[in-house]
Amino acid sequence: MTDDLISRLANDLKPVRPRALQRLLLGALLLSGIVAVVTMLMLLGMRPDMETATTTLVYWTKFGYTLALALLGLAATLVLARPDGRTRWPWLTAISLLGALLILAVIQLARADDMMPLIMGSSILRALTYIPLLSLPVLFGALLALRRLAPRNPALAGFAAGIMAGGTGAWVYAFACAETGMMFLALWYTLGIVMVGMIGTGLGRFLLRW
Repeated sequence: MTDDLISRLANDLKPVRPRALQRLLLGALLLSGIVAVVTMLMLLGMRPDMETATTTLVYWTKFGYTLALALLGLAATLVLARPDGRTRWPWLTAISLLGALLILAVIQLARADDMMPLIMGSSILRALTYIPLLSLPVLFGALLALRRLAPRNPALAGFAAGIMAGGTGAWVYAFACAETGMMFLALWYTLGIVMVGMIGTGLGRFLLRW
């Protein structure tokens, strides 16, 4: 009876396409990322000084830091989506990137006549509102994709998806943000991304259980 059942179950199996997991998550990221970009353009629009901003180190630091966190979140999500998934290097790399950013921020502050605008800026509430808002399409897309998989640790997989989504949302928001302080980036952008990670943790705990 047991052998017969196993045989019938095996006969029902269908071959999985190569890199199916990667295709599923990247497809969800692409589609939801487009939604985030359209939402940013509708609600905020591009910063008016974009042509000048793209010649500055601060702009490209903001661009690279947020994109790197999104990609590290994606890398962690791809591993943690599997039943045997465990990984540490994306988290260690993210912490290292934050450390490097803090060093750059301290150097910038040391050269500034007035440090407070570079730390507090003028749009903390705006950043902490729009980064999570623009991240939500990506987070929901990732969680829908993860529901078709079998993560070993649903909460941690949700956190990884949240960091991926938060990094993507922050990257999209950066095109509308005119802040020039690296400490602003290190503090408030990072906080916004971690907030989305915590939302992902909570949703993952309930939506990804199997």
